[in-house]
Amino acid sequence: MNTDTRKRRLEFNKLQKRLRRNVGRAIVDFNMIADGDRVMVCLSGGKDSYGLLDILRGLQRTAPVEFELVAVNLDQKQPGFPAHVLPDYLEKLDIEYHILERDTYSQVKQLVPAGKTYCGWCSRLRRGILYGFAEQIGADSIALGHHRDDIVETLFLNLFHGGKLKAMPPKLLSDDRRNMVIRPLAYCAEADLAAYAEYRQFPIIPCNLCGSQTGLQRQQIKRMLADWQRAQPGCIESIFAAICNVAPSQLADRSLFDFVNLDLKRSLSDAERIAATEIVE
Repeated sequence: MNTDTRKRRLEFNKLQKRLRRNVGRAIVDFNMIADGDRVMVCLSGGKDSYGLLDILRGLQRTAPVEFELVAVNLDQKQPGFPAHVLPDYLEKLDIEYHILERDTYSQVKQLVPAGKTYCGWCSRLRRGILYGFAEQIGADSIALGHHRDDIVETLFLNLFHGGKLKAMPPKLLSDDRRNMVIRPLAYCAEADLAAYAEYRQFPIIPCNLCGSQTGLQRQQIKRMLADWQRAQPGCIESIFAAICNVAPSQLADRSLFDFVNLDLKRSLSDAERIAATEIVE
């Protein structure tokens, strides 16, 4: 083994350990997977979902709990979609998998006016199909490949374009309480997943439906955050840490904090007054 090969292998081992550690920590922190769970992993053909399935399969062999993995791909009938790629890949893994064929592409093209982005309708239709199939196969949770950068980008999308302070939660109960969505990659950086995909040589399938559109709001946010990260290294990590460390009393949402009934308490002891001052600071 030459020096370059040895160095490359050492780098991959460090990367793999970091990703597995981050995924394992997210699973524990948010109680994502329990003993005996059947986890439906949504596989799109992108680097993130490939990485998610690969890492979960690795953890499956060492985790203190036993759980099943079922890989599911939704073929949305996009023109030029290489339908053979995912079945060929999954056949080699000795894993239960399903390919769902639904022509959401035609529906989205009809529903979205010219010049508008497809993402909203596309994700809504996809989500409905996947939720229904998860119930059909008895899945306890639906694992999606959203990573830390996706969560931070969504925060700013909602902040700039939706007037809401919200992002993507690592664990989400659907509105009808019939499905549980988990995001085991919540602590993982996109750059790590891109490097991992390159090391593992996943057969990546690009999204030609929305990926070919220009001016997408998410792409603008991504460029903005990349500029920030270059100017202030570590800012993405800091923003994500803030998402996990919310102080409702320091914002202005009256449904989260009772501002109306705040009252003065000037009979505090010296020790209580010092403690209160430290909390405010």
